Amino acid sequence: MPDGPSPDFGVYLQGRDPGGFDWDSRWVRWPDFWLPPSSTELEVVLREALRRSVTERVEIACTGGVGRTGTALACLVALDGVLGDAAIDYVRRQYSHRALETPWQKRFAKTFAKPDSLL
Repeated sequence: MPDGPSPDFGVYLQGRDPGGFDWDSRWVRWPDFWLPPSSTELEVVLREALRRSVTERVEIACTGGVGRTGTALACLVALDGVLGDAAIDYVRRQYSHRALETPWQKRFAKTFAKPDSLL
């Protein structure tokens, strides 16, 4: 667990259930270096994270903090209206230049949100 205050809400992107936490959390099944089996489930969880981030401390994490986390952050940015390559570029500038490790993670993030599905 990193130093600092605990989140109010956590989104955990893991191949296996990470177990319980002392805060509200959601687990998205997502094997390392791959994609989540359900983009619909990911969208529901990320929309909740986006909504809650207005007033609460939200954590989004995987094991390494680069591929899955970066992909989820690009998807979150897309849900907020920045689409395609611009979402990936934003995450790489603001979070980690190594974010989104595989070609399929990049493709997934580029096509994650369509304009008619925005909040």
